[in-house]
Amino acid sequence: MTRAVLSIGSNLGDRLANLRIPVRSLAAWLVAASPVYETKPWGVTDQPDFLNAVLIVDDPDADEWTWLDRAQSAEQQAGRVRTRRWGPRTLDVDVVTVDNVTSTHPDLLLPHPGTPTRATVLIPWLALDPAADLPTHGPVAELLAALPPTDIADVKPRTDLSLHP
Repeated sequence: MTRAVLSIGSNLGDRLANLRIPVRSLAAWLVAASPVYETKPWGVTDQPDFLNAVLIVDDPDADEWTWLDRAQSAEQQAGRVRTRRWGPRTLDVDVVTVDNVTSTHPDLLLPHPGTPTRATVLIPWLALDPAADLPTHGPVAELLAALPPTDIADVKPRTDLSLHP
C-alpha cells in the first residue's frame, strides 16, 4: 500500500474548478479531500490569492514516482505553464509525502521541503488527519504551532466551497 499526501493550489482562472481536476483524475485512489482554504501567495506576493486543499490518496501499485506523474498530469489538464518559480498558476499539485519515503532526487524531494513552514499545507492536512506526522520532521500539529500567528491567520476556511460538486 502506498499512501500519499498531495497539496493542491490554484490562483488563476476558475480556481475551484482547477482544484477539482486532481480530485476527479485521482478519484480511483482518493481517500479524503480537505476543506478548501483561501490563502495569501507565498514567495512571490504580487499575485492573486490561492485556493488550497490537501488530498490523501492510496494505491497499492503506486510508488512516489507514480504520484509525481499523476500530479503533473493533473497540472497539465489545468493548462499549467511554468514561467516563474512561486508565480501564479492554474494548478499546483505537490507531492508532500509518500508513506515514509525520503528522497533527495532533484525532481522529487520528499518530504516536500516547504511543508514544515507552510500553513497552507499544514492546516488542510490537519483537518483530514489530526495525528498526521511529517517524516523526518515530526507531528504536523507541532509544526503548525511553531509558525508565526500571522501565517496561520492568513489561511481562511472557505466553507462556501467544496471540492466535490
